[in-house]
Amino acid sequence: MTRKQPYGFGFSDTVLAEVGGVPLDALHRDVDAICRCYDRIPALAARLGVEPPRPRLAGFSYPHLSTLGARVVFAEGSEPNVLPMIHGPGDIDTLRDPPDFLAAGVVPERLRTLERLLERRPDAARGIGHLYEGPLTTAALLMGPSFFTLPYEDAPRAHRLLAFCVESALNYCRVINAHFGVADEARPGGIPDDFAGIFGPAEFAELVVPYWDRMYEGMRATERHLHSELLRPEHLPFLADLRIAVFDPSADQYVTPALLREQCPVPFTGRIQSWHIRDLSAAELQTMYREIASYEPVSISFYQTCLAEEEKLAALLDVARELAGEAATA
Repeated sequence: MTRKQPYGFGFSDTVLAEVGGVPLDALHRDVDAICRCYDRIPALAARLGVEPPRPRLAGFSYPHLSTLGARVVFAEGSEPNVLPMIHGPGDIDTLRDPPDFLAAGVVPERLRTLERLLERRPDAARGIGHLYEGPLTTAALLMGPSFFTLPYEDAPRAHRLLAFCVESALNYCRVINAHFGVADEARPGGIPDDFAGIFGPAEFAELVVPYWDRMYEGMRATERHLHSELLRPEHLPFLADLRIAVFDPSADQYVTPALLREQCPVPFTGRIQSWHIRDLSAAELQTMYREIASYEPVSISFYQTCLAEEEKLAALLDVARELAGEAATA
């Protein structure tokens, strides 16, 4: 029997903003703008033969960081950015969780915006952003580039910071889940930690593996999923040690689907990147999709980022449906 290739497709925040004729930052805080975008996207979804997305606040990775005191900047027309708040190793000694995560950083405003959105669109997703970044990425965002020399200059404080990042993220996760009525129980869980691969294998074993393991244990993950974009071939054996169920390399420049098929000890995903869709023809994208599928990833994902890509996305969806064994859309 021919293997069926699962896939995932979605609309990025950038194409949503284009459909609604609103600046990108408005999708974080302007309920009128959010509703306009999600009211207009069904026409595009229908042309592509996919379900329209549920309304939600724009994708956001920094709520937890903001509760610790990091300033988040919402630049007009752009994605938000976070500014480092640890300016020297001594600042690590004073890191504390806020008394109330729900009253700290951008969380109160995000919750108010979500409440207004739910009043207008009761079908909206109940969430204010990704629950956390992984411990290495959290540490790097809190401290900036100097974090990557900290293990060599002050190893005890590097470990103190990473331990704090794990425990604080878990604490934040429990509070937010409780607020939204999510049961506190064991379930599959994932960690997004793009900066972890900056460290070579020896440092990785000391600075990454134990903290990822601690985080998975803390969330009681029944399946361990990992997203990390800078891992190299020499990091891959650690995935088996960590009992990773699925590895998502996303835009990892050091590993290809062919290499992963040969060297990755755990199942992995594939992706057609936004720049591939921008730069390649529809036929070339279909050929790329078939090649990725030949290495048998768990799934292949791709996203529409602008309206001009509609024809290319339709071509990708055609081949994705074919290899998934789905009936062709009208």
